[in-house]
Parts: sequence; C-alpha cells; structure tokens
Amino acid sequence: MILYPAIDLKDGQCVRVLHGDLSTATVFNTEPAAQARTFVEAGFHWIHVVDLNGAVQGKAVNAPGVEAILASVSVPVQLGGGIRTLADIERWVEAGVSRIILGTVAVKDPKIVLDAAKRWPEQIAVSVDVRAGKVAVDGWTADSDLDAITVAKRFEDAGVAALIVTDIDRDGTVMGFNVEAFGAMADAVSIPVIAAGGLATVDDIVKLKARKGVPVAGAVLGRALYNGAIDPAEALGLAA
Repeated sequence: MILYPAIDLKDGQCVRVLHGDLSTATVFNTEPAAQARTFVEAGFHWIHVVDLNGAVQGKAVNAPGVEAILASVSVPVQLGGGIRTLADIERWVEAGVSRIILGTVAVKDPKIVLDAAKRWPEQIAVSVDVRAGKVAVDGWTADSDLDAITVAKRFEDAGVAALIVTDIDRDGTVMGFNVEAFGAMADAVSIPVIAAGGLATVDDIVKLKARKGVPVAGAVLGRALYNGAIDPAEALGLAA
C-alpha cells in the first residue's frame, strides 16, 4: 500500500480544511515546498497536492506553490484541483507532475478523462468525492446525482492509473476511515483505489490492509499526519 501525504494549497499556503470548506482552513505551513521536503525526508515516496482555490474556481490558482514543490523534491507528485481541459493537463505534465487528478470533468465531461488517459497512459487519476452517497463537483461546492461506483465504472479499461475516493463527510475530521466504503469500491472496479478522508491513526491503515476482498492500493494522509497523531515511520512500516 502506498501512502500519500497531502499538501492542500489555499492562498499559497499549506492548509487543512474540514469537509472541503475553505473557510475552515488551518494553516500548517506557509512554505509548501518546505512541507514537501519534510515529507520526503520522513520517507514518503509520493506527494499528493490539491489546489483548493483552483478546485472551486475551475482554473489553476496556486501554480507558484505547485511549481515550488516540483522544483524542491524528486519523488513523484500527483496534482488535482481546477484541472478541467486537455491543455491544463498538458501544462502540468510538461511541468513535471507525474499524475494528474481529474474530478469535476469526470462527472461533467468524461470524454476529457478518456482522451487524457489515452494520451498520457497511467498518468491520469480520477477523483471520486462522495458526500451523503453522491459524487460532489466544483471543489465540493455542488453535488451531482451520481453515486461513486457509477462514476468509477465509466473509466474501466480506459487506462486510468487510480481512483482517489474521498469520503467528504469524514474529510478533515480525524474520525477514522470508512473501510467498508473504500473496500466496496475496490471490489467493484478493476482500477486501483486510493482511500482519502477521515484517517485518524495507524489503526486505519491496519484495518484497510486487513479487510477481505480486493486490496486498497493506497491512502492519503492529512490532518492526522500534521497534528502528530500518525508517526510517518510507523505508518510506512505498516503499509509496506
């Protein structure tokens, strides 16, 4: 299982928010690149970056912060938030992003995802962000009428590298993973699933790995990592 420490960018700073609500942001580091280096020094092999302002506005807003991260670390970076067109994707691939995360367009214009996955094989991930059973869009400011598995199945055999499934109702709460929900998605599709939203302690990693069925491929670490509830070395050891 691969662990993805999260860097969520708001107004150029590294923050954590509750349920995706930007008004709840707590600043953990004013230097995103420094935060990325800290994660690499702790032993993580990937960085998960989201442009929160960009997700809401539908365009890149925190590009300088993302570029600083890319320049400061050599590990692969996956990036989401405000990426809506093939031109947006191309820009970030050329800038050095290893995996592009597409969420809103996966609901509103899935052909962009299909075309991108053909053009950049194994470099496209789909973000399936779930609130009260339905997939949210536009930086989680609006809900669709689609359930998570319906959206995910659109991209079977499309060459998508991963599904990042976020439990919005638990995101930022440190109340624990909804292991069964993530497992149900892993069982339902052939695309590797990365779990996000609610991770509280290393016990969540243990439970995720222990469940019967198709293994969950990864997990995003957020607030629990920042507030010290999770020790990086212990988490990495359990995930390996």
